[in-house]
Amino acid sequence: MKTTLLKQAALTTGTALLLTAMMGGAHAETTGYDQLTFQAEVKEEVQNDEVRASLYKKAQATDSKTLASTLNTTINNAMRIAKRYPSVTVSTGQQSTYPRYDKNDKIIGWTGQANIDLKSTDFAATSQLIADLQETLVMDNLTFGVSDTKKEALEQKLMTDASRAFQQQAKNLTRAWDARGYRVVNVNLNTGSNYPRPMYSAMAMKAESADAVPRQNFESGNSTISVTANGTIELTK
Repeated sequence: MKTTLLKQAALTTGTALLLTAMMGGAHAETTGYDQLTFQAEVKEEVQNDEVRASLYKKAQATDSKTLASTLNTTINNAMRIAKRYPSVTVSTGQQSTYPRYDKNDKIIGWTGQANIDLKSTDFAATSQLIADLQETLVMDNLTFGVSDTKKEALEQKLMTDASRAFQQQAKNLTRAWDARGYRVVNVNLNTGSNYPRPMYSAMAMKAESADAVPRQNFESGNSTISVTANGTIELTK
C-alpha cells in the first residue's frame, strides 16, 4: 500500500509547525534549491493470528469421467466435514486434469488434482479440521500471518508514528544545516511486512482414537509490520 501525502509547512524559529495533509499526487511548488531527501522507518513485531492451509486430492483413472467423479466425491465430502467448523473459512482451490500418454502418444489414462483452502484465526478448530481432512486429503502447505483486521489497525498506528518520525528528522536536519525552517515538498508512506516461517509440532499429545490422524499443535510465530515515510523537504534560510 502506498499513500501519497502533500505537506506544505512554513516554520520560523520559535513558531509551531503547521501541517496540511492532502490525498493525491500534487506537489508543493519548489525552487529546486536546498532540498533534502530522506526516509524514516518505524516497525513493530506482532504475533501471527491467522492460519492458512491448502489440502488436495490427487487421483488417476482410465477415463476423465471416472476421474472427475472421484475428485468431486472426495472434495464434496471434505466440504461437508468442514461445515462442522464454522469458525474456519473453507473454499475450493485449484483444480487440474491432464491425460497420460504411452510411448506412442496414445492416451492411456487421466490424472487430476483438486484442492481446498482453509483460513481462520481459530487455530484449535483449524488444526482439528486439518486432522479430519488428512484421512482423505494430503497437506499441500501451511502458513501463518497477520489477519487483515489486525494488520490494518497496526498500519494506521504506524503511519502516524512514521509521519512524526519524518517530521522530527526534518527538524534535526534543519538545525544541522543551519536553516531557519523548512517546508515539505512531498512524503510517501509505504507499508511492508515480514512473515518468518513458523514452527509447529508434527503431532498432538494423543489422538482421539487409534485410527484418527493426530491434531497438530500450532506455534504461529511473529511477523514484523513496518511503515516507511520517505520524501523531500526544502530548507528555508
